[in-house]
Amino acid sequence: MSVAMPRTAEGFRIGEAAHASGVSAANIRYYEKQGLMAPQGRGDNSYRLYSDADVHTLRFIRLCRAMDMSLDEVRTLLGLDLRSKTDCDAACVALDEHLGHVRERLRELRALEKDLLALRNSCDGSDAQCHIIESLHARADAQPLSGERGTSATRHV
Repeated sequence: MSVAMPRTAEGFRIGEAAHASGVSAANIRYYEKQGLMAPQGRGDNSYRLYSDADVHTLRFIRLCRAMDMSLDEVRTLLGLDLRSKTDCDAACVALDEHLGHVRERLRELRALEKDLLALRNSCDGSDAQCHIIESLHARADAQPLSGERGTSATRHV
């Protein structure tokens, strides 16, 4: 699918690039700060201007981010040449590493699901008090203080 022609002769303004790519203007500015892309330049009025290639890059970034790739992973893929066999091998390595991260997260999510189900099954609502809330309070009390050794911080995905 091709990008619509820019509304100005110089290129897309940031709002137009955001609309054409599906990436918010705030995220476009963030991606620029992170070095993932740069606008083609600025117009006479100092507005950022983006080319069709820039809009394609934004769509590429959005697609990679939708696959839960980190900005570093996106940066790696953006730096590869689609016509180079060596870069094809590098893309395979990058995706294999990302698959490893996804599989680890799936293991974490399965463990979380098991824990949540056990917690949910601890209370059927027939007792005088809620065992779910009781258990959550007990877990909160058992958490080490911030900065203590041995904290195993689990992340919320």
